[in-house]
Amino acid sequence: MDLLILINSKIGAFVWGPVMLTLLLGTGLYLSVRGGFIQFRHFGFAMKRTIGSVFGDKRAHQKEEHNISPFQAVSTALASTVGTGNIVGVATAITIGGPGAVFWMWVSALLGMMTKYSEIVLAVKFREKNVRGEYVGGPMYYITNGLKLPWLGVAFAFFAGFASFGIGNMTQANSIAGAVKTSFGVSTTVTGIILAGIVAVVIIGGIKSIARVTEVIVPGMAAFYIIFSLIILGTHLAHIPDAFKLIFTCAFAPQSVLGGGVGYTLLLAIRYGVARGVFSNEAGLGSAPIAHAASSTKEPVEQGMWGIFEVFVDTIVVCSMTALVILTTVDPQGKFIWENPDLEGADLTLAAFQHGLPGNIGGIGLTVGLSLFAISTIFGWSYYGDKAVEYLFRKTKYTAQASLCYRLLFVAAVFLGSVGGLHLVWDIADTLNGLMAIPNLIGVFMLSGVVLKETKSYFTRYKNGEL
Repeated sequence: MDLLILINSKIGAFVWGPVMLTLLLGTGLYLSVRGGFIQFRHFGFAMKRTIGSVFGDKRAHQKEEHNISPFQAVSTALASTVGTGNIVGVATAITIGGPGAVFWMWVSALLGMMTKYSEIVLAVKFREKNVRGEYVGGPMYYITNGLKLPWLGVAFAFFAGFASFGIGNMTQANSIAGAVKTSFGVSTTVTGIILAGIVAVVIIGGIKSIARVTEVIVPGMAAFYIIFSLIILGTHLAHIPDAFKLIFTCAFAPQSVLGGGVGYTLLLAIRYGVARGVFSNEAGLGSAPIAHAASSTKEPVEQGMWGIFEVFVDTIVVCSMTALVILTTVDPQGKFIWENPDLEGADLTLAAFQHGLPGNIGGIGLTVGLSLFAISTIFGWSYYGDKAVEYLFRKTKYTAQASLCYRLLFVAAVFLGSVGGLHLVWDIADTLNGLMAIPNLIGVFMLSGVVLKETKSYFTRYKNGEL
C-alpha cells in the first residue's frame, strides 16, 4: 500500500506539476497563435452566437429526438467545470501563490478559451452515433477517428472513467457533506444517503435527464453566486481598486510587494494560478468535449463557440468573483481576511463571505452555492465516465451492462465520498484526471489543422450568407 501511495504521489506531482502546466499553457498559446487568436477576434461574435442566442434567435435550444440542445450541452459541461475549484481552488491559489496567482489564473483562462474551442470543434467533427441514435464523442473519438490511434483513445477513456470517481464524485460529495454539517449540523451519513438518492434519480435517465437538470441548475447557481458576491463587493467598493493593483503587482514581483518573509514567489504565483485555472475550467483535460459532442448542432464551430463562453464564465467571471471577495473583505479588527495565516482553502472563502455580510447570511449563502456547484459537477462527470465506459465496451455485447455497473458504482461512491472514506482513491483519481490531458493534448495538437480548416470554412460560409 505504501508503495502504491508513493508511486501515485510521484506521478501526481508530475501531471499537476510545472511540466504539465507548461504543456497546457503552451498548447493554448500554440493554438491561439496559429488560429490568429480567434478567442479575442471573434469574442463578440461568440457571445452573440452562444448566450445571445439563448434569448435571441433560440438556436441554442434546438434539439433532435435522441440528442440535446447546444445550451443543454454547455450546461452539462459547465455543471462539471463550475465546482469546488471556483470556491476552494481560488482560495488555495491565493493562500500559496499570493494575490498574483489570480493574474496567472486569468492567463490560463484566456489561452484555455482557444484550447477548449479546439477540443469541442474536434469532438463534434469526429463524433459518432451509438445504437440508441445518440451522438457520442470526445477525445477518445477524435483521437481514434481523426488521428487513427485507437490505443491512445483507449488510454484517455480509461483515465477518464476512473478519474470521474475522484474529481467528479467523491471530492465533490465530501465538500457538500462537510459544508452542510458545518452550517446546519446535519451528519455526513444523512447527507450522503440523500445525495446518493438524488444522483441516482438524475443519472439513471442518461444525458437527456442530466441535461434537463443542468440547464436549470447551472444558470441558477451561477446567478445566485454572482449576486451574492456582487452584494459583498458592493459593500467593499473602496477596496476593489487596491485588490486589482495587488493582483497585477504581485503577479510579477510578489516578494517585493509583500515582503520577503511572506513566502510568496513568482514561481508559486504562476504555478498555482495556472493550476487552479486549469483545475477549474478543465481546458486541455478533454472532459467538456464529451458533453458538447452530444449537442444536436451540425456545425462544429458553432458548438466550439460555446467553449469560449464556458471558460470565460467559469474563470474570468466566477473565479474572479471569489478572488475579489477574498481580497476585499476585512475582519472586525480591520485586517484583510486573506492575510490571516490560519485560514486557507474553504475556510478562507467561508471567512470572507461570513465577514462580508451581516450575521451568518454569507456563510449560509456560500454553503448553498458550494453545494449546488458540487452536485452539478457530480452530474456532469457521471456522464463523462459513462461515455468513457461506453467507448471501452462499444464493440462488445456488454455495453449496456457495463454502463449500468458504472452508474451503480458511481452512486455508491457518492455516499462513500460524503462520509469521508477512501482518500487513496481520491488521490489516484485526481492523478488519472491529470493524465487525461496527455492523450488529449496530443490529439488537439496533431489535429489543429482540422480546427483551422473548419473555422475558415465556417466563417467563409457565414460571410456568404450560407449560415
